[in-house]
Amino acid sequence: MESGPKSEAKQDEEGSSAMGGGGGSSRSSKVYHERQRLQFCLLHALNNLMQEKESFTRAELDGIAGNLVQIDPNKEHWTPMSLIFKPHHNVFTGNYDVNVLITALEARKKKVIWHDHRKGASSIDLDADALFGLMINVPVRRFRGLWTGRHWVAIRSINGTWFNLDSDFSAPKEFQDKEKLIAFLDSILSQGGEVMILNCRPIQGYRSHFCWWNRLNTLPSSQSA
Repeated sequence: MESGPKSEAKQDEEGSSAMGGGGGSSRSSKVYHERQRLQFCLLHALNNLMQEKESFTRAELDGIAGNLVQIDPNKEHWTPMSLIFKPHHNVFTGNYDVNVLITALEARKKKVIWHDHRKGASSIDLDADALFGLMINVPVRRFRGLWTGRHWVAIRSINGTWFNLDSDFSAPKEFQDKEKLIAFLDSILSQGGEVMILNCRPIQGYRSHFCWWNRLNTLPSSQSA
């Protein structure tokens, strides 16, 4: 998504107290945050989620999208425009889809679970040992509502504080408490957005999911892949 138009998530944050908190605090200033460029919101969201510059790169996501194309059962139905607007991304601007997200995070030993729309956000266990973070996909509006699209946003707990790491924001936005986060997620769901729960996969030799770095500012390099 381009940087100009505002996402539903950003509009909700500006128009409601559900977000709470405020950017620019000493805590948010220590959080890694990439800003929006072209339609690379998934790339930025993934790096914001991992709290590491170039944890993912455009080349890696393009490679994942290319591999997905090779196994696409519908590729024989492509048109010449498919060379640019490929099934899983746009060659020039990015705009990666959920299949790229799932494959990318699987490579980092993360499992993506779609949150059931029939249940409220309060059903998400924000204290689960396996929980690494959340990814939301929200509707966006451009050209005065004549065109709609989607935008990826990472949500993560760092040092015990939950942050909205939207790449459209000038800085991370801190949630005052879990209740504010739950209210925000419920508002996203009510607007037609999607919430994905990102869990750590068990690591051989450890009894738990070994997701202790969920509350750290920066991932240990030995655990980032």
